[in-house]
Amino acid sequence: QVQLVESGGGLVQPGGSLRLSCAASGSDVRFGGMGWFRQSPGGQRELVATTSLGGATNYASFVKGRFTVSMDSLKKEVYLQMTSLRSEDTAVYYCNADRSGAKALSSGGGEYWGQGTQVTVSP
Repeated sequence: QVQLVESGGGLVQPGGSLRLSCAASGSDVRFGGMGWFRQSPGGQRELVATTSLGGATNYASFVKGRFTVSMDSLKKEVYLQMTSLRSEDTAVYYCNADRSGAKALSSGGGEYWGQGTQVTVSP
């Protein structure tokens, strides 16, 4: 059984930075795509960024230029480096992964989800 566990969330001031990590365990599975979604209070879950085995990345327009997603396929880990954080980035961030590739994430979400980590951007 695959488990995704996020870490690195917390409280940060506007303009600050955070780095989220997500590690997979529990099965000898290989992911074709990994990425991040987020859900703010009262909002819907939305795609933030994806990356694939081939190194291709995709970003939501609202994080482009500020966030960087990367993946270590051997470790089965995905990271999200967040800079220039804004109050509107406050949300629970979820790790997501799929064996087939990043397209599954971009189509609404892949097979496996983490439990989420809270990111709060506030003075």
